[in-house]
Amino acid sequence: MSQDRVALYLQDAHSLQEGIKLVQYAEEKGFEAVWQAESRLVRDAIVPMAAFAATTSRIKVASGVTNNWTRNIGLLAATFLTLDDLAPDRIICGIGAWWDPLATKVGINRRKPLSAMRETIDVMRRLLNMERVTFHGEFHYVDDIMLDVVHGRREPRNVPIYIGATGMKMMEMAGEIADGVCMNYLVNPKYNLEALDALEKGAKLSGRTLDDIDRPQLMICSVDHDRNKALDKARKMMTQYLGQQPHLMKASGVSQELLDEIHQVLTWPATDEEIESAMHLVPDDVVQMCTASGSPEEVKAKVREYIDNGCTCPILYPLGDPMLMIDIFSEGYSG
Repeated sequence: MSQDRVALYLQDAHSLQEGIKLVQYAEEKGFEAVWQAESRLVRDAIVPMAAFAATTSRIKVASGVTNNWTRNIGLLAATFLTLDDLAPDRIICGIGAWWDPLATKVGINRRKPLSAMRETIDVMRRLLNMERVTFHGEFHYVDDIMLDVVHGRREPRNVPIYIGATGMKMMEMAGEIADGVCMNYLVNPKYNLEALDALEKGAKLSGRTLDDIDRPQLMICSVDHDRNKALDKARKMMTQYLGQQPHLMKASGVSQELLDEIHQVLTWPATDEEIESAMHLVPDDVVQMCTASGSPEEVKAKVREYIDNGCTCPILYPLGDPMLMIDIFSEGYSG
């Protein structure tokens, strides 16, 4: 087993049946965790997490990330209690503040995202600690509730909470109140240094140090023995995200001119044709600045760069052959 920490990230590119096989293969190859996305309106995180948890025995299973707006706080805590019943001490709750325009389009006003997240984590922690909770906040209002386990384990549950943070205020709060932070992808490794400063500032507020905060990071990993093929896969993904998710654009380090050009071609949700016509605007160096793409050697070197800049565990999102990627990283990324 590799000494280097490494995790797998899955969205909706594979069927659930194929996803289960990939997670089992990653477990066999020494990967420490699988993080299941929940972002666009496509695949929720909970059902795949349950499938992965039920068909493995060691690998940790994380939401990467769910959001703090769409599930009532009682249900959110009960959901993670249930997942922990399925795979005790292997579940991680990754939770983020979601993004616009999607949230607005489903009727959610993401006001005061920091206060809303703080309340969510506070109440959820206490519920998973099996406390009886009364909390009258601005975003959550609960009266004398608890996770009412009649049959089964009644002891406090060990479900670490990781905030999916991109902006520096959320990053600082993650340092203050979360067990870890799930750092975003499509960012330049230099972005990590600013993120570490914010995390450290937050950690100090709760008497902790940076080392107390786990810092796994999503990374787009497009690897192929044909590097041009690998770069084109990453270019397509990058074009889609740069055109659609402004919080990522801001953190990516990509020039405003390029973002404006992409925006003139893309709408939300973008059609395949729009993405194809905007792709040629994104040069190779921009693709390789924000993703781990290219030959096996290039990809490992890029992941190493993120590690050197403070990421504690790469969470690799396979764009090419996922088995090839798992094989390459099962030997670590140091060599």
